[in-house]
Amino acid sequence: MTELHVDSTPVATYAATPEVDIRLAPRPYLHPVRTLGGAVVTEEFPQDHPWHLGVSVTMQDVDGVNVWGGRTYVRDEGYVWRDDHGRVLSDGRTPVPGGFTENLRWCDADGRLLLREQRSVTAGPAPHGWRLSFSYALSTPGEAEVTIGSPATNGRTGGAGYGGFFWRATSGRAVAFTPSGAEPHGSTDPWLALTVDDAYTLVFTGLSGADRWFARTGDYNGVCAALAYEDPLKIKPGTPLTRDITVLIADSRLSPEQITATF
Repeated sequence: MTELHVDSTPVATYAATPEVDIRLAPRPYLHPVRTLGGAVVTEEFPQDHPWHLGVSVTMQDVDGVNVWGGRTYVRDEGYVWRDDHGRVLSDGRTPVPGGFTENLRWCDADGRLLLREQRSVTAGPAPHGWRLSFSYALSTPGEAEVTIGSPATNGRTGGAGYGGFFWRATSGRAVAFTPSGAEPHGSTDPWLALTVDDAYTLVFTGLSGADRWFARTGDYNGVCAALAYEDPLKIKPGTPLTRDITVLIADSRLSPEQITATF
């Protein structure tokens, strides 16, 4: 386990090599993540979706391999349990100010290499709380391009384009909102905020390209900076897919005006 601190306050625990059933797509993840006041703002192994592991980078379709966990969405069949799960393996971390960098391998269940990843995770002070900076770069292991997709790209309707940087928040009464006031789910706003029980606020930034915000409240609370919301995304050899996500973690509910003032 690796701990992230802001000044002397522990704010997040990183599980680099979790012992997780292959059906849950084992991968490194952050949990618990906490506000400076100590409120926990992530969940792991929730009963409704036990493959939701705190904060992680995860995709349901990497060249046909499920690195999200749970059932796979199959066109014209729906969600089906299949022996198609993969895992993300850490090859070690290097400490840097505020956190660490890490090299990772995305593999199928037999160890076949699907993707390589370089990751940087740091924590630092911010107005109203602290800010998590989470950058990642996915690259092909060889000369063939790699296609990543989602249930939406495989035929599911209703905005099911999840996959990418995903944050499973705690249960409770939640509200998601954006600076434009538009429907958060599927939006392209520069930031998306999630408040739960007025106890804390999470403010996400970092969409790029054709990314969309995937936001769920009610049945469960979660936010994803979705990479393949409508169309499959191809990673070409020599051209890594890079994303720089930040999340402001604040005690109490923040207003849109307070959030805007932090940028």
